[in-house]
Amino acid sequence: MAEAPLPASPTPGPGKPAAPGEAAFGEPTPEKGTPAYVPPSPPPPLELSAADFAPEPAEPDFSLRSLGVVPESAAKPAVASAGPREFDPEKDLTSPAVDEANFSLRDLDVVNDAPAAVKPAGPLRLSVVIPCYNEKKSIRDILEAVRKVDLPKEIIVVDDFSKDGTRDLLNGELKGLFDKLVLHEKNQGKGAALRTGFQSATGDVVIVQDADLEYDPQEWKKMYALIAEGRADVVYGSRFAPRENRPVLKFWHTFVNRMITRMSNMFSDLNLTDMETCYKMVRRDVLQKLKLKERRFGFEPEITAKLARLGVRIYEVPITYHPRSWKQGKKIGIKDGIRAMWCILKYNLWSK
Repeated sequence: MAEAPLPASPTPGPGKPAAPGEAAFGEPTPEKGTPAYVPPSPPPPLELSAADFAPEPAEPDFSLRSLGVVPESAAKPAVASAGPREFDPEKDLTSPAVDEANFSLRDLDVVNDAPAAVKPAGPLRLSVVIPCYNEKKSIRDILEAVRKVDLPKEIIVVDDFSKDGTRDLLNGELKGLFDKLVLHEKNQGKGAALRTGFQSATGDVVIVQDADLEYDPQEWKKMYALIAEGRADVVYGSRFAPRENRPVLKFWHTFVNRMITRMSNMFSDLNLTDMETCYKMVRRDVLQKLKLKERRFGFEPEITAKLARLGVRIYEVPITYHPRSWKQGKKIGIKDGIRAMWCILKYNLWSK
């Protein structure tokens, strides 16, 4: 005999409230002793103030311009205008605006403001300054040698109150061998004579030529070429630079010259082999920037120190040299060497 099925427990249907102690429809019945589920309270309403609508603080500006690497004078990037416009190749591809990183070394002060050598459009005219003092025996020969150099030039002779008849020759039979003659009414020294000659120069480039026969004017051409090609502002003719053939020089004369040159290099941060050389070829616009003071043989370290401070491009070329003895009229002595050392310190360390 089959058993009768047990009656199902009454389950509240949808829409019917659950009896006390019973779970709502679809929810598990809580065990005895478990508290009934209480839903959380709704969050309080959000209160906003004006501070909530303030713009966010700007991020730190670490651009090259803000850090002072790119100068304010440099062009800033172009800002696009509102609204569409047609593409214009001339304006869009040749805009003067530059990117923040597009700057020159000169703007960053890596390159100084000294004039850079630029290749000239035509031949440069040379001003040859010849200081002389008691050079009666050699003045004719040096003037004739200078005139033979095939370069556009003017020849300026400065007589530093010669007493051996040099001045008479310059005022007389040698008058047609030069373009300008300046006479000092008292002996002032080689440096003073050179300053006088520089003031009279009108060429593009100036070269110093001693009135003795130690230096060969034909050597100018290789010095001149470096400036004419736009590669240098200043060229020194070195008696000690390496070359195949060279004359054997006096030991002490060479030793003192090299010692003074090395001392000059230490303070000027140059790497010359012959600071004391007569042959210094300088663009005249560079020379005009120098305030030269030395009257005698301190001129060489002074001009070297001031050219180094100016930051111009200096080249050296090897030259031939035919030294003369004191019997033959050489004038520089031990006192001039001591004065040169003093001038190296003076014009490199504290005097401008």
